[in-house]
Amino acid sequence: MTGSPQRPLLFLDVDGPLIPFGAEPHEYPSHPTGHVPGCGAHPLLTRIDPAHGPRLAALSCDVVWATTWADDANECVAPLIGLAELPVVRWPEPSDADDRDARDGLHWKVRGLVSWAAGRPFAWVDDEITGVDRAWVTAHHPGPALLHRVDPRRGLTEVDYAALDSWLRRPA
Repeated sequence: MTGSPQRPLLFLDVDGPLIPFGAEPHEYPSHPTGHVPGCGAHPLLTRIDPAHGPRLAALSCDVVWATTWADDANECVAPLIGLAELPVVRWPEPSDADDRDARDGLHWKVRGLVSWAAGRPFAWVDDEITGVDRAWVTAHHPGPALLHRVDPRRGLTEVDYAALDSWLRRPA
């Protein structure tokens, strides 16, 4: 997952896609306490399926954390799923434009993701994506983009990985 201008980006949220809200605590025995060295114990981490790491690494894209976990995604989540340190989207301070966007139904992450992509093809995996977000990205991002909403009760599933893989393998 090294950086390359030709490869698409995959902006990945943590809560919802990797930490499903419908999963039972202590579901994955590889980390039953949710304890990660340097992170302490976090009960939600027990819901993360360690199989996500190899699945994400196998995708033909550069994965970027797009989450409020920020650097904690590298410190707490990546070790549980076997990923190396990933780039992290840095969110700007809220602005008047963000207030207008919220009133219009645009997700607060959208402008930052389009800016970070800088015209590069990207997929965004989150549990809060709406049609408003898709329309805005279509109007403001010159490259291909897939905004893929994940069911937060289940997190990323085989169907989601198949959709991402299919989109990433499409002809340029």
